[in-house]
Amino acid sequence: MNADEGKRTKSGGATIIRYVDVVKRYGSFVALSGVSLDVHAGEVVCLIGPSGSGKSTLLRCTNGLETIDDGDIEFEGSPLARDEPGLRAMRQRMGMVFQNFELFPHLTAEQNVAEGPRTVQRTGVAEARRRAQAMLDKVGLADKAGSFPSALSGGQQQRVAIARALAMEPDVMLFDEPTSALDPETIGEVLGVMKTLADEGMTMVVVTHEMSFARRVGDWVAVFDAGRIVEEGPPARIFDHPATARTRDFLSHLGWNG
Repeated sequence: MNADEGKRTKSGGATIIRYVDVVKRYGSFVALSGVSLDVHAGEVVCLIGPSGSGKSTLLRCTNGLETIDDGDIEFEGSPLARDEPGLRAMRQRMGMVFQNFELFPHLTAEQNVAEGPRTVQRTGVAEARRRAQAMLDKVGLADKAGSFPSALSGGQQQRVAIARALAMEPDVMLFDEPTSALDPETIGEVLGVMKTLADEGMTMVVVTHEMSFARRVGDWVAVFDAGRIVEEGPPARIFDHPATARTRDFLSHLGWNG
């Protein structure tokens, strides 16, 4: 057991996601090389490390966008589904927010958010609309319900994407570098919404290069390098007293000074 496991602030919660020796290959390239990690209920687990180190690949394997070659991923106590019907059912309980917003350009913000509940969950039109309005209000965009994506800033589009994922009422939210495509002025908008979700107890796995967010909001941090987790622990230890030279070197290159 990791020496820090007993210090996990929310480790009393049930294990929502468990990765056990996960391996993912693309031909001769090993993207994930025996990754093991637990995510507990109510935790914000941040995955950090250099680009290409396997963080986003692990996230895509989590909701079945990529298949693993070895090891296991468990979601809420059961092995991750491998068949398409099982994956569809599982994805309804796992919200995913990508680097690029992937909104439907011909639909308004409200219609984008209502689309999943209406078409996937077969929710009635009135209920889907009510849920969409509530989620847009949650991310601070109630006044943009009738706007099309082209009329929204990047930060607003990403907040619509978060609202869209939340409208499915997921058990866990996965964020794949949600601020990487944003300009500095709008990054704070998105991080503020994510912090609110964390404060409300949403279980979240976040791939991020925003070290201040990981330090302030994360409950657990895993540092990736070359397809492996080289170090994991509470944010205070990872950022203030990293145990490995690789972590120290990574943070130093980012200019991290606590």
